[in-house]
Order: sequence, then structure tokens, then C-alpha cells
Amino acid sequence: MTDSTSPSTSAPSATASTPSSAALSAASSPSSGGRPQVWLSLPPAEIEGLPDAFDYVYWDGTSADFPADPAEAAFYVVPYMKGPTAGALPLPRMSGVQVIQTLSAGVDHIAPHLSQLPSGVRLCNARGVHEASTAELTLALILASLRGIPRFVRGQDNEKWYAGFYPALADRRVLIVGYGSIGAAVEDRLVPFECEVTRVARSARTTARGPVHTMDDLPRLLPAADVVVLTTPLTEQTRGLANAPFLGAMKDGALLVNVARGPVVDTKALLAETESGRLTAALDVTDPEPLPAGHPLWHAPGVLISPHVGGSTSAFLPRAKRLVRAQLQRFAAGEPLENVVAVS
Repeated sequence: MTDSTSPSTSAPSATASTPSSAALSAASSPSSGGRPQVWLSLPPAEIEGLPDAFDYVYWDGTSADFPADPAEAAFYVVPYMKGPTAGALPLPRMSGVQVIQTLSAGVDHIAPHLSQLPSGVRLCNARGVHEASTAELTLALILASLRGIPRFVRGQDNEKWYAGFYPALADRRVLIVGYGSIGAAVEDRLVPFECEVTRVARSARTTARGPVHTMDDLPRLLPAADVVVLTTPLTEQTRGLANAPFLGAMKDGALLVNVARGPVVDTKALLAETESGRLTAALDVTDPEPLPAGHPLWHAPGVLISPHVGGSTSAFLPRAKRLVRAQLQRFAAGEPLENVVAVS
């Protein structure tokens, strides 16, 4: 979900300078013999090649009891999949933190708390960790929805044979809204399926596969798309992006796929379109989330739901460990960090 990034108090580039050795010394933990303290949400012993320059503390977000004083943390790796609030719990006390590294592509659960932190704290996302898994699921949702897989599963449960003609992905027009690293990974996997891909992002640019249009072009592009894939981050600009006018501009019979964040879609507007039978949807994320029992989305016609599992696969840990190791090696060496999306 990485077309654009969360708003920041400055305009960071893809990399940003790491503090000097003097700054690292200032962040050293008295209890660790002068070494800066790093809070990891993955067990340090399971990450090979971590720099020896730091004192490592393990906290996975499952307890409100902290293993060390948050004020001594210089680098904080936010726990993954521990709910919308757990990762932010130590932030008000992290008076010496210099880097916050999420293990998610989106940073909407951490960015609002940057104002509580000292000036200059870098917030980094997990670009490069979730592209493969999220793109895989996106393709699975598209194919399952078009080819009628949910109907076949129900048929198997009830011993019914639902033969007939079903839509194919081949020859379809797919519009990717939020063409960042995940959007590009989705296109990589769509290419062999003989479909036509159109790209939309925050700003226009040209890629090796063709032009990227701006959000202003959506009213013109939506009516032509058979499948609309949302891969945007959740920001104030994208909250409610797929609202009633957006959905109303989609062609009859089109499929909406949301692997971004639930609030990117106006749930009430989506229900109106799916309950009428005009649109179908495949959702890895919902608003609200988790989707409570009894919610009308569960049984809306033509809606396929997966429980926000785009990134939580066997591909996560190897990539997360590589990212954390590489970022800490850069931090120790005083080199620019990658994936900086906001600065306090």
C-alpha cells in the first residue's frame, strides 16, 4: 500500500541521513555499557548479522509491561499484527528515540503519534517486505471472484454442481489505484494473464510498462475498468476515496478489490452497490475491522472477504529480518536509512 506516504513535518526522500556517532553516543543506554539501545519486536537471536554496536531489547507488543525504560531506546522496531494501538504504547516515553521502523507497509497506526516525539525522528515503513505476499493475495482474490470459486466451494459443501460459463481475467481491463511498490508487484503478476493494466498514483510519471496517471484522472478511467484494485496507503487524502461517486463511476459488473486499508472504501456506499448486484467486491481489509458478527458485508451478494492476511504469510519473516538487519547496519555505520516516509 505504498503509492504515497503519510504526511510529515518535512519532506523526506527515499533515504535520510542517520545521526552521527556523537548523536548515537548521546542516545547510549547507561545500563548497557554505553551502547545505544534497540527495541526489537522479533527475537534478536533469530536475526543473523545484527551489529554488535547496540544493546538489544525484545518486546513484541503483547504486554504493557516494558522490558526496559523506553526513554533509553534509540531505534524502535514496531510490533507487527498486534492491533492498531499496541505499537504506539511506548512512544510517549521514548524521549531519546531516533528511528521508528514499522514492519508494515502502512504507517497510519504510528504517524499520528510523531508529534509526541522529539524533532527529527525518522519513521520508516517496510517497503520490500510485503509486496510478494500482498500481490499474491490480490491475484487470488481477483481470480477467485471472477471464476466463481466461492460459489464452487459452497456447491461442494452442498453437493451441487455449478457448471456454466464464468468471467476470465484474460482480456479484462485492470485499474490499479495506488501504484507504488505493491501496485507494481500486482502488475508483475497480472502480466501473464493477458489483461490490460492502467496505473494511477498520487503523481504522474512514466514506468517501463507505461504511464502512471494521477488521481485527477480517475473519473475518466473508472468507467472503462473491469477490475479496480486499491493499493493506496491510508492518509487523509485517501480516506473514503472509494466513496459513492467513485463506485458510481465504475462500470456495471465491475469488481472492486481492496488490499489497502478498510477506511479507503466507504462501506455504506459499497454495500449499496453490491446489494443491488451492480458491483462485486473482494476485500482483504474492511471498515470496521475485524468485521463483527452480523455485519451486512458478511452476506452481501458478490462479496468475497479475507481477514487482512495480505502480508501475513511465510514470506514475511525472511524479508522482515533482512530489512531490520540492513537498517540497523546502516544506522550503526552512520549511513542513510531506507524507506523514510516521515520525520517528526
